[in-house]
Amino acid sequence: MTDFDEASLARWMQGMVPSAAPLRSVEKFAGGQSNPTYRLHTTAGGYVLRRKPFGKLLPSAHAVEREFRLISAIHPVGFPVPRPVALCEDETVIGAVFYLMEMVEGRTFWNGTLPEIAKADRRAFYGAMIDKAAALHSIDPYAVGLGDFGRPGNYMQRQVERWTKQYRASQTDDIPEVEKLIEWLPCTVPEQAGVSIIHGDYRIDNLIYAQDGPQVRAVLDWELATIGDPLADFAYLAMHWVMPRDNPAGLSGVDLAEAGIPTLDEAVARYCGATGRDSLPDLHWYFAFNVFRLVGIVQGIKKRVIDGNASSSQATEAVERLLPLARVGWAQARIAGATE
Repeated sequence: MTDFDEASLARWMQGMVPSAAPLRSVEKFAGGQSNPTYRLHTTAGGYVLRRKPFGKLLPSAHAVEREFRLISAIHPVGFPVPRPVALCEDETVIGAVFYLMEMVEGRTFWNGTLPEIAKADRRAFYGAMIDKAAALHSIDPYAVGLGDFGRPGNYMQRQVERWTKQYRASQTDDIPEVEKLIEWLPCTVPEQAGVSIIHGDYRIDNLIYAQDGPQVRAVLDWELATIGDPLADFAYLAMHWVMPRDNPAGLSGVDLAEAGIPTLDEAVARYCGATGRDSLPDLHWYFAFNVFRLVGIVQGIKKRVIDGNASSSQATEAVERLLPLARVGWAQARIAGATE
């Protein structure tokens, strides 16, 4: 059983999805604490459905309409995203706004050390991930109709303000490290390095790789996508080199040479080479901000757990990371020059 009316969905698909075949079954994917995601089986193949959570939501969160618009814009220019199928803004169909996209088959890796991959091949998987980030940042947002997808002005200043508000809206505890980040971040925002389409949650478990190689077949989970500072986007990926291993994609403490994984310096050099940059200044500031943003996301999950509206069985486990994440964020701020 799913948590919505499958018969109502099937009727909508017959009327709205070109060449829709009868719906056979619906299977909810594990994980996905933000926008619940389902695999739809039909007699003609598979689709993926992403919907907003049920219940009261924070302002601007869970914007699946934006996800659909984004993938509809970049799929035609060849960036690897699932083919968009249809958007439903009528909440009476399943109880929430949702969209459908094609089901992309392949491999997803949850562990940043890639234990499923031979050591000699792991560097290629990381290289492909970095190259796709660079490719995304090279797309002209105006050329694909996304010139108004983000607000003008200093992206990072707005992001600090936004995530502070998001954190405050769902705050349940007083965490000293978070309070220090809230005070320090807005006073030290770097000058914006450029403007591009950014994913906002670019990491290895949001990629689908080919079954037989390191090619990236699809980048998933575009909820946080916008127009903004590409360095913030890459820094979110690079941050996993300093994240503890309680985060599955974290690489802190891993013997990278023994694991066959590029070092942080090598990852930065590859991104710089692909984007024509000489260096990435203020990287640890971006690390501090991105961890702060992750704290805000996890805090939102914790509030939904308390309210009984969390969408994943793993939500309770996720909120246990809240305090350790806050400490990592403040440690990165200290490296970037923050003082007590």
